[in-house]
Amino acid sequence: MAVTSESQSPQQVRFCRAPDGVRIAYAVHGHGPPLLVSTCWLSHLQFDWESPVWRHFLTDLGKFATVIRFDERGHGLSDWDVTDHSLEARIGDLEAVADASGVERFALMAMSQGGPVAISYAARHPERVSRLLFYGSYSATGSIRLSAEDRELEDTFGQLIKVGWARPDSTFRRVFTSLMIPGATEVQMRWLDDLQRVAVSASTAYLSRRQRMAADADPLVASLDVPTLILHSVGDRMNAFAYGRHLASSIANARLVALESDNHILLEDEAAWSVFVDEVRRFLEPDAPSTPSHARPEDVLSSRELEVLRLVAAGHDNTAIAAELHLSLRTVERHLQNVYGKLHLQGRSARIAAAARLLAPA
Repeated sequence: MAVTSESQSPQQVRFCRAPDGVRIAYAVHGHGPPLLVSTCWLSHLQFDWESPVWRHFLTDLGKFATVIRFDERGHGLSDWDVTDHSLEARIGDLEAVADASGVERFALMAMSQGGPVAISYAARHPERVSRLLFYGSYSATGSIRLSAEDRELEDTFGQLIKVGWARPDSTFRRVFTSLMIPGATEVQMRWLDDLQRVAVSASTAYLSRRQRMAADADPLVASLDVPTLILHSVGDRMNAFAYGRHLASSIANARLVALESDNHILLEDEAAWSVFVDEVRRFLEPDAPSTPSHARPEDVLSSRELEVLRLVAAGHDNTAIAAELHLSLRTVERHLQNVYGKLHLQGRSARIAAAARLLAPA
């Protein structure tokens, strides 16, 4: 399923199954070293793609990274009929997406409430995580001391979700919107109001939030041994800046970038957004392929990738290749994506260019 945008090559939306059978929707777009996003608590892969709040995030990161993101269980295009939103279940979702993507090693970005999941995954699978990023996230809600007022506010949020999330008017949902993007225009705020209703049901929003609040990966942070970048808005009203400071002080050699913003979701026209993009780009640069762009396919591709490419050069389409090699169509597509990445090819002409590279005289 391809979803197009005027400003970005199509994202590919796919599905995989978590260990408990829940279908998880994930999307891949962009070019460059792989960046897997441990998803934020509110998303819809298709709705976000055309969003005035998220579009710049997807477009700008896709210019230098292959972005893999997914809808949490109960949200967006993933299965909605779900009651288990525990940390263990969410780790299983991330493991399923990582395996289904076909990428062996990747940078992992924890957004918002995705922190405990990303930390747990990195601790369990250190061989697969090349570097770790946190964006407005935390290791556990209890990792910093909350005031009595903050705790009371969380209880109030729960009641607001129960009574106002599904209402046609956005009065109650606007409370969350105003906290996430206080610097937004009315158009941007209305979009986020609508996302809340489109992305998740009121019952799941309430239940999943309560279970996320109990997620605690703080005991694991001191054991992490991976390059780490922490980006956090100084005036974040959803997840206080103190969470980012705690992560930076707990993970060995982690670097903290304080973003001069009050927005939990950085907006395209604020100066902090350029800082964010530049920091992420530089941080991912060591993961960029070092293979020369003129490398011969025989020198950089695996034997299976060469088999697939030879059949492409012979004029076979993906369905015929899958039948010839006794592979699934999705596996053939993954092999071809790996071929294009290793040969530094992108765009609609990548298939033709890869076949031409194979047939070129030595």
